Amino acid sequence: MSNSDSFFNEVAEDLRRDRALALLRRYGWVALLLVLLVVGGTAWNEWRKAQARASAEAFGDAVLAALENNETADRITALAQIEATGAQAGLLQLLSAGALLEQDRAAALVALQAAADDAALPDAYRQLAALKRVIAGGSDIPLAERETLLARLSQPGQPMRPLALEQTALLQLEQGNRETAIEILTDLLAQSDVSETLRRRATQLVTALGGSVE
Repeated sequence: MSNSDSFFNEVAEDLRRDRALALLRRYGWVALLLVLLVVGGTAWNEWRKAQARASAEAFGDAVLAALENNETADRITALAQIEATGAQAGLLQLLSAGALLEQDRAAALVALQAAADDAALPDAYRQLAALKRVIAGGSDIPLAERETLLARLSQPGQPMRPLALEQTALLQLEQGNRETAIEILTDLLAQSDVSETLRRRATQLVTALGGSVE
């Protein structure tokens, strides 16, 4: 390489360095701001996660403390005093309704209906409330209404389907339709998402009705 080429290369390198330094002085604050935003965003997310964990733990402790009351009225009062929103509020509604069943069945059914109709709650909670209302209400709820509710809850893919099928079979027995009840229970036993407890109940019921379980 000639001396002139070396000289021009050095000049070009100096110009690039000077240009980079000028850009850094002019826009360096942008890079610094980005770094601060990234670091700050990470810290904020970690803080939010910690707050969420602490809130969930506090909610769980409050619920457990409320359920430890021996008296039904005390449990209901304690649950009502817990502040909650969203899914936690839905869980409180279900727990309160369960406690009310021991004391005031009519009020419990109203609470379960309110939970089932609350569009702000997760669908699984709403379905559970509807199913509990059917079970607790029994013949106090018109037959056609129970059939409609159970037909919706027992559709494939619904989270309460196994339990809804069991209740549908019991509803058929209530009407004297033994064979239909056996068919429904047999279909229930063929499902893969049936708990062992429910499978045992369904098997015992099929056997008691004179059906066979393979």
